[in-house]
Amino acid sequence: MTVRREHYEVHIQRDGFRYSFRKPDGAVIAPPHAVSGLQFGGSGAARATWRATEEDAALLFDVTNTAGAQARVKMVLGDHHLKISVQPQNIQADAIVLRTGGVTPAFGLADHGGLGRTTTELTGFVDEAARAMTGGGLSDLRGVGRLISNFVIFPKHDLAQINFEPGLKVIRLTADENAQGSTRAASLPAMYYFFGPPPAIYRAFLEARNREGYRVFEPKYDWFGLGWEAWGALAWETSQATVTANVNRYLEMGYPLTWMVVGSGFWPRHDPRFHATTSFGMWDEKRYPDPRGMIQFFQARGLKFIIGLRIAFITEGPFAAEGLARRAFIEEDGRAKVFDIAFPHSPCYLLDARKPEAVRWYVDLCQKWLDDGVDGFKEDLYGYHRYILPDDKVDPVNAALMEKGVLIMGRNGYVGSPMDIHRIEDFNFNQTQDRGPINCLALAYAGFACPYPDLVGGTFTIKGMPPPESPRVKRYYMRKVRFASVTPVMAMGYGPWNMRDEQVERVALGAARLHARLQPYLYSAAVDAARTGYPHSFTPLPLAFPGDPEVYTLENTERRGYQWMLGPSLLATPLYGDDYETAETRDVYLPAGRWMDWDTGEIHEGPTTLHAFALPVDKTPLFVGGKGVLVEQVARDEPLRASVFPVSPAGTRYTLTHRGGRRTSTIENELADWERRLCVTDLTSGSSLAFTIDPVTHAVRFNIEPEHDYRLQAAAEPAARTVEE
Repeated sequence: MTVRREHYEVHIQRDGFRYSFRKPDGAVIAPPHAVSGLQFGGSGAARATWRATEEDAALLFDVTNTAGAQARVKMVLGDHHLKISVQPQNIQADAIVLRTGGVTPAFGLADHGGLGRTTTELTGFVDEAARAMTGGGLSDLRGVGRLISNFVIFPKHDLAQINFEPGLKVIRLTADENAQGSTRAASLPAMYYFFGPPPAIYRAFLEARNREGYRVFEPKYDWFGLGWEAWGALAWETSQATVTANVNRYLEMGYPLTWMVVGSGFWPRHDPRFHATTSFGMWDEKRYPDPRGMIQFFQARGLKFIIGLRIAFITEGPFAAEGLARRAFIEEDGRAKVFDIAFPHSPCYLLDARKPEAVRWYVDLCQKWLDDGVDGFKEDLYGYHRYILPDDKVDPVNAALMEKGVLIMGRNGYVGSPMDIHRIEDFNFNQTQDRGPINCLALAYAGFACPYPDLVGGTFTIKGMPPPESPRVKRYYMRKVRFASVTPVMAMGYGPWNMRDEQVERVALGAARLHARLQPYLYSAAVDAARTGYPHSFTPLPLAFPGDPEVYTLENTERRGYQWMLGPSLLATPLYGDDYETAETRDVYLPAGRWMDWDTGEIHEGPTTLHAFALPVDKTPLFVGGKGVLVEQVARDEPLRASVFPVSPAGTRYTLTHRGGRRTSTIENELADWERRLCVTDLTSGSSLAFTIDPVTHAVRFNIEPEHDYRLQAAAEPAARTVEE
């Protein structure tokens, strides 16, 4: 049987319910499985299939397996997606798996596509119990995966897939088999395949996420400026005095901070019952004598104040009895289950986020912090790998807080994005440094479009870490700050002044200021990602250039070609990985198009590889290309500045979404000959604008304002005013 849609065809063989996908031109997208397309009922392979009927634009099939069990299979075909549901008949919950033949290369799986791996490519990833998808972790990961998605994309083949299931899963990605399913389920309600080029796939995936209840929220502007985290700066020694002194030092040195996090240690310390962030509204009176005053002090300086938050309640804590009375905690055998997790150190209960009334109670408690002036939360449940928990265990809480307009740094989540930004697991000196870029790329493939690679340098309290004055630590810090500066989210922690090195301080400040300048551009790309599903804010090259075979060879620990599109106009090429201490060059790959070196203005025509390209710690690891337009916040009180670079063809349009997500500005580049005189026109007011031309990059720069559109074009004589910088 063959069913055709505009962008794909489904071919179904009755023997074994063996289905396959093809493009309209006949090219194979995914071959049929060698044995059967469905396993169910004791892992029995499908044997015979017959078409039952058509119902509401869906195809229904009855399938019998080798054990004689039956299942009803329903297929719903959309423009760019196919949804399959499986309902076994008269059998208990068991494994249900849908599968085709092998498809490679494959990318995604969020944290579990990046943790403990040497490449972003997933061929060979097999997990029959998929405890990895619950925070339990594979045997070598020990529960460090928290941002979870079993979404997998095959960009070379115009294919992606996901089994929407927050419980235990089956994943098989081999040369011979491409399978997803659930380990123990009464039915498989929503297995999706997506078809088309990556932008079409991610739009269909976004629609499916929202349809299936895994909502994607738009992020807030403040997160895309420069942040600060107390954990890296002060570890456990936080207090009103130490936090104020450390942040003030950063501000005095010219770091343009926009947000700060005090994740731990602010609760009452005299009694272990309060040693958790669920001591709502309770501060340590000695260490934080005037928390509201402290928060107002920082907010007056333009910073958002964030604290840590967890859904763990110490069993003897101040709100445990109320939670028990409300039956707000996860239960086992009719009683609240006691958990022993990494933090808090005391036994605790976990909020049952699947109960709406429990979520409402929890959010009401959070209001105690918000009443103190707190702007948002760093959600931080961890260390629960001994237990099997659903992957979406925190999502309803984060969604409720996002609906209130609260700033949320997400650290746990399944498939959706009820959060502003996506923080990878703790990333420190004593870990393989290749994990940072691989983990961020894996998140982006899975639809977590705003990866935050943890604060610069992690924590300096790691046992056995060399002193900050050592050459190795200095080099580590400078490489890490450069890497972080070309990701969507960046935060400082341990002060660079501790290393007593002028170069370290100069590199750190330069990288921080670069990231801060790009805040409006990064935010706009993040909003585009939330609205389209496509990871505009951090785009792996196989998604941006799926037809280029070279981009599939980069993201691994052998080549260390960790590159990505940072928005539509920047190619990030940071030198990072385990060779950070000695490496000075990389083979940098430039895909098709014109690419300008950020520092020198030199233009390269792609596709090409810049062999042994020099990337010293002082160099900005960026090339301008793509749409060739940036919008920057050069100084906090100045207008936004647009820069149009001579790298994109005439007819290019770039639209910026301004802070708040409602107002836009579109910049049109109609200049075909950059040697001619030019002018910049405000299309909204009809007036000509003053502009400058950068002497190195020849970028045309001019100020913009919301709800005004602009055009760069050749000028009639006399030319519009041009000022050389």
